[in-house]
Amino acid sequence: MQTTDADMSIGRLGEAAGVKVETIRYYEKIGLLPPARRTPAGYRQYGAAHAARLRFIRRGRDLGFEIDTIRALLDLAEHPGQACCDADTLAARHLAEVERRIADLLALRDELRHMICGERHNVSECRVIRAMAAGRGAPSTQG
Repeated sequence: MQTTDADMSIGRLGEAAGVKVETIRYYEKIGLLPPARRTPAGYRQYGAAHAARLRFIRRGRDLGFEIDTIRALLDLAEHPGQACCDADTLAARHLAEVERRIADLLALRDELRHMICGERHNVSECRVIRAMAAGRGAPSTQG
């Protein structure tokens, strides 16, 4: 029997959207993906709309959006005539969080660079080990 986009198995849907079968089941369980119709034997059958929605969800996850934000964006996508400002607000809020994380990572990078001395010392003189033992950034070069 030839399958079409109107009757994809869960495995085929996963391949089409680049997600694992367990992830599809999870998204169904939490209501992010509508339930599939079932064959008389109980197998899930998905259509093109499921694949499109799953790709939307995956792209949202790739961009780092939380599940609740993706849910809100999906709700907005179901009303194409609506103004985009709510979606912009959600994305701007996420961007602010991404920028905060970037700043944290840059500070972490600077701290690690400061800890690494690049010289051949014994462990007793190692700034990385001393900083880790002290529970803070790189120790001063004195002491």
